[in-house]
Amino acid sequence: MFKGFRDFIMRGNVVDLAVAVIIGAAFNQIVNSLVGDVLTPLIGGIFGRPDFSGIVLGPVLLGKFINAVVNFFIVAVVIYFGIVVPMQKLQERIDRKKAVQPAPGPSEEVRLLGEILETLKNK
Repeated sequence: MFKGFRDFIMRGNVVDLAVAVIIGAAFNQIVNSLVGDVLTPLIGGIFGRPDFSGIVLGPVLLGKFINAVVNFFIVAVVIYFGIVVPMQKLQERIDRKKAVQPAPGPSEEVRLLGEILETLKNK
């Protein structure tokens, strides 16, 4: 029973997933701080108070929903322009570097084996 559990835990994808969750939680704090402590006050300074929680439509707290939607879009913009676009640019640079480098020719052993094969075919 413990051997099966150990094998399950030691599989690479379980450990990778655990690391991804931990890194994601830490990164979540960074993004939330950027949005809440930097961008939202900037937006508030430019456009006025950025809090819509006072908007109520009967018993429906419409303002809280609007706050959540605005926060989502701010986070999406930060993620896209702060992470996705730079990673795409980096990947393009890596791909261009790989395309420029010529592929190495066959090794000496492979070349000799090819010559031996040709010699055997000719006999």
